[in-house]
Amino acid sequence: MNSLAGNILLPSLPDPAPLSEAVLFAFDDRAFPFRAYAEVRLSSSRASSIAVPAGPLGSHDELAVCYGATIKIGETFHMWYMGNSGPLTNWAGHERKVWRMCHATSNDGIVWEKPDLGLVEFNGSKHNNIVDFPAMDEHICANAILHVPDEPDPARRFKMIFEAVTPDPEIRERLGSNVYWGAAFSPDGLRWTLSDHNPMGHSLEMSGITKHRGLYYLNGQQPSWPHSKVMARALCTFASADFEHWSPISALGLDRAGDLTGPSTAADVNHEKEVHLGAAMSHRGNVILGIYGMWNGHPSRDRRLVCMDLGLAISHDAVHFHEPIPDFPFIAAREPIGGMVGISPGLVQGQGLINHGDRSMYWFSIWRSVESRGVLVASWPRDRFGWLQAFRPDNLAGCLNRDARPPHRVITCPIEITAGAAEIFLNTDGLGAHTNLRVHLVDEGFRPVPDCAEAAIVSECGLRVPVRWESVPALNKSHGRVRLDIQFEGLRPEEAKLYSAYVSRAG
Repeated sequence: MNSLAGNILLPSLPDPAPLSEAVLFAFDDRAFPFRAYAEVRLSSSRASSIAVPAGPLGSHDELAVCYGATIKIGETFHMWYMGNSGPLTNWAGHERKVWRMCHATSNDGIVWEKPDLGLVEFNGSKHNNIVDFPAMDEHICANAILHVPDEPDPARRFKMIFEAVTPDPEIRERLGSNVYWGAAFSPDGLRWTLSDHNPMGHSLEMSGITKHRGLYYLNGQQPSWPHSKVMARALCTFASADFEHWSPISALGLDRAGDLTGPSTAADVNHEKEVHLGAAMSHRGNVILGIYGMWNGHPSRDRRLVCMDLGLAISHDAVHFHEPIPDFPFIAAREPIGGMVGISPGLVQGQGLINHGDRSMYWFSIWRSVESRGVLVASWPRDRFGWLQAFRPDNLAGCLNRDARPPHRVITCPIEITAGAAEIFLNTDGLGAHTNLRVHLVDEGFRPVPDCAEAAIVSECGLRVPVRWESVPALNKSHGRVRLDIQFEGLRPEEAKLYSAYVSRAG
C-alpha cells in the first residue's frame, strides 16, 4: 500500500497521512476508543507445520533458525533464515559455531524450496542456498530485511540490518565490544554489499524494521539497558532517514520489567519479564502490528528454564508499542513442533506477517537452535488476530427485560475522506438470524450524519462484508469527519465477533 497516494485520513493518529485503505483492528484502542459492554479478545495460534525443514547432519543448515525475514514479492514468498552447523559453541552452549544466511522460496507460504544459488562454497561445493554475504568470517547473530521497490538506486532495493560477532580488533577497540550491528544492501536479496558506515552501533539483537512516513525504524533488544537501572531486555528503537545514519541513541518502545526504578544487580538477569529481540513489524498503513519475544524468566536466573511465547503489540508511530492484552501468548510456545523434552519451550520471531488469500501467515522458529529442526509456520483466517465481543455484566445476567439490558456498542476514531469516495467493509463472524450488527454513521461529535439517518444492518459473516446505507452508497469529502457507531444486536448479541473494519478507496 502506498500510504502517500490515498484519500483516507484518520485524524486522531499521530501525524496522519493519506491512505488508500485503512484497517481498524478491533483490538486497537486507537481505532475503537469508545466501547460499552464489548471486550477485546485475542486469538492465540500455534505452529501448524514445519515450513522450511533443516538440512541433513553435516549440511550448512543442519539447524535452521528464523533470525531473518519473510517477504512476498509479486506472487512469490522469499525467506531469509540462518543455517547453523558445526560443533557446539562454548559461549552459548546450545548453538553451533558456523552461521550462514540462507534463502528459500515458496508459492503459497506453506511448501518451500531451497534454490541452488551457486554463490557460496560450503564443504567444497556451491550447490546450496547460501546467499553471498561479505562478512562470512563473522558470527551473524540476527538480521532484519526490508524490500523497497521504489528505491531510486537499484543496488539498494533490498536493505538489511544485521548483528555480528567480529574478530576485528579495530571494531572491538572502537566500540568496547566485539558485537556490533551494521547495514548491507542488495539488488536482489542474494548478493550483498556492506555499508561503508559500518559499524553503526554495538549489541543490538533485532527482529523489526519498517519504513514509516519517510523514515526507517529499527527495533531490537539492547543489553546495555540505557533507559533504566533495571537489567532487563527491552524493546528499543532507532530511526534513520537514509538507512546509514541512525539516531545516536534509542527510544524505549516497550518494557515488561516489573522493577522500573532499581537498583538491580547482575544476579537479577534472566528472571524478569523481558522483551526478546524487539518486535517484528507488519506495517498496515495506519497501524503497525509487532510480534515480540515474550521472555518469561525463572526465579533461579537459569537461562535453560526461560520460557518464551510470542506476544502481540501495536504501534501507530513505529516507536511506541503497547499490548492489547498484556502478557497474552499470541503464539504459544508449549510443546512446539520439534521441541525437546526437559527444556523449557521458547520461540524466536522473524520479520514477516503476510496476508495471502483468505489466510494470514507468520514464520518463526524454536529459540534454542539445538532444538530447531526448521522454520515453523502459524496461520489465522485473514486478519482475525483478535475481536470485539459483547458481554453481559454479572449484575444484569438474570435480567429478563430486553429493554433494561445495556447496549453493546463500539465507536471508531474519526475517519476523513479527503478526495474521491470510500467504502466500508467489516470482518465478522457469529452473525445470523438471531444476531446482527447495526452500523450508524455519525459525525466527529457523535451526531447522526444528516443524509444518513438510517442504520446499515450487517447479518452476514465474512472476511470482508460490505456495509451499505441506502442514502449513502459511499463516503466522500462532503461528509467531513465521521465515525462508525456499531451496535451488537439480536437475541444473542454476545455471539457476534467483530475483527476489523476496512475503509477502502472506492473503485
